Amino acid sequence: MNAQQPSIQFLTLEESAKVDAALLSSSEKFLTRLTISSWKLLKHIAQDYNVAVEDLTTQQIIDWFEKDGKVRREQGNEAAYLKW
Repeated sequence: MNAQQPSIQFLTLEESAKVDAALLSSSEKFLTRLTISSWKLLKHIAQDYNVAVEDLTTQQIIDWFEKDGKVRREQGNEAAYLKW
């Protein structure tokens, strides 16, 4: 993970507008946004491990979150990949 990386946006304004325009209930729109964002995050995690998304294991995902959390705790929120 690069501490100098640009801010990450998991759902673009265009994607959000497309979800808003879809004939979905509020809960379906929320789930759709969550799914798109999760898919993008999984692509990033897979890239970090140099594997295809479908080859990611549950343990790799957990390990990645632990690693990102450790970076946040030790180096601050801006150094972590996820900003929250």
